Amino acid sequence: MIIEPRPPLLRRLPAGVWVGAFWTLVVVFRLFTRRDELRHLFEYEGNIEDMPLLVTAVVTTLVAALLVRLPQAAIAAALAGCLFTLGMRNVPETPVVQFLIADAVVGYTAATRSRTVSLFAAAMPVAMLAGMLAWGAWNGYPVNPMAYGGLAGTVLIAWLVGHTVHQGRAHAEALRGRATEQAVTAERLRIARELHDMVAHSIGIIAIQAGMGSRVMDTQPAETRNALNAIEATSRETLAGLRRMLGALRAGENESAPLEVAPGMAELDRLVERNAGAGVRVAVTRGGEPRTLPADVDLAAFRIVQESVTNVLKHAGTRDCHVTVDYRPHELAVTVVDSGAGRPTASPGTGYGIAGLRERVALLHGEFTAGPRPGGGFRVAARLPIPVEVGP
Repeated sequence: MIIEPRPPLLRRLPAGVWVGAFWTLVVVFRLFTRRDELRHLFEYEGNIEDMPLLVTAVVTTLVAALLVRLPQAAIAAALAGCLFTLGMRNVPETPVVQFLIADAVVGYTAATRSRTVSLFAAAMPVAMLAGMLAWGAWNGYPVNPMAYGGLAGTVLIAWLVGHTVHQGRAHAEALRGRATEQAVTAERLRIARELHDMVAHSIGIIAIQAGMGSRVMDTQPAETRNALNAIEATSRETLAGLRRMLGALRAGENESAPLEVAPGMAELDRLVERNAGAGVRVAVTRGGEPRTLPADVDLAAFRIVQESVTNVLKHAGTRDCHVTVDYRPHELAVTVVDSGAGRPTASPGTGYGIAGLRERVALLHGEFTAGPRPGGGFRVAARLPIPVEVGP
């Protein structure tokens, strides 16, 4: 099991803590540099015109604290600060700043929440503007409809920007899902080609043994019995592989199948030599008692090592890796570990290869894990069950 390391302490602190610390530093700095201007912040006597800095600090801190979990409450806090600062005649920009903070939260909500939630969030500042406009007209206060319309336009722009970001993320996620699906399909087709090779090779052996047995049936009964035993063993192994793959493979490729026999763990030393020539030093550790594996298990284990070592060469930023092959009583465990910088799972050439390996192991009812190690580097591990042979 891969344990994800905890993020650094500073990254675990909520955004509200950082904003509160920022405003605390601002207030303390101004307290020691301009004490006369800050006197009314701590000796409030009913004049709200002396509190723009304090109100802005409180509102922005609340908004940062509520933004991720309760964005609508963050909008309400910004709008409350806007209404509270309307009477600050000496600093008329303060209500506009509070309203723009609400706009920013509307954009964030549109980018991270559903359309229904984001539309309700956008309706909150628009409803406040409509209420203020109606209240001013009812009480005979001079109002400028164009100014209110401009503020409503900022809400619309913020929502459109956030909604565009939301759609872009959804589109990118759909593309990643489609690419992963295509990679899995391609891997299934590759497995089908390899299984075709295995079956063709086995059928060829059966045909040769059957032909030889028919020719010597009358003159050499012992050779005929050996040919029949070889046919039985080969057919059992092939049928077992077909049974484990049934339902996961499909036909229909126009490509001609390769003529060579599918590789297996017997080719591991040759793979190590080839990669050594390419600059990757592969250390191999074998555990248990090596034995003949079913063709599909043997092929899957080889492909896991091959793909993992190839990823080390391309993406790990190191030239050393360690391969462990453990022959257990009822399973084969394969682990490939490197000490590089790790490989992002969504990058081209790694994530899709990993997806293909996971699909290959799943078809054999095994277990597969892949990911960065806490101490650095990357680890790929697979456990492939080895079916118990059934006697005649």
